[in-house]
Amino acid sequence: QVQLVESGGGLVQAGGSLRLSCAASGSIFSINIINWYRQAPGNQREFVARITRGGSTNYADSVKGRFTISRDNAKNTVYLQMNSLKPEDTAVYSCNAMTAIGGIWGQGTQVTVSS
Repeated sequence: QVQLVESGGGLVQAGGSLRLSCAASGSIFSINIINWYRQAPGNQREFVARITRGGSTNYADSVKGRFTISRDNAKNTVYLQMNSLKPEDTAVYSCNAMTAIGGIWGQGTQVTVSS
């Protein structure tokens, strides 16, 4: 079983930066992909970025060039570096681990970008 804990959210002004962390524990060897998703009030959850076991990355068009996903294998942690933040980036950000038997979600962390 895999457990995920996100951290790093907060309040930032437009143009600022935040780095989110997703710390994994448990059966981390079973993780194939780590995704970041976000959900703003009244909106559906949307994909933000992913990193695969092999290190490949993908981004939503809305965050390309501004967000970077990376990982530290020694710390079992995936990061989401968010630069040039916009008010429309305001949402609860959650990480999601995809394993052979299904997906696991963290509890989420709030990111609020003020204009």
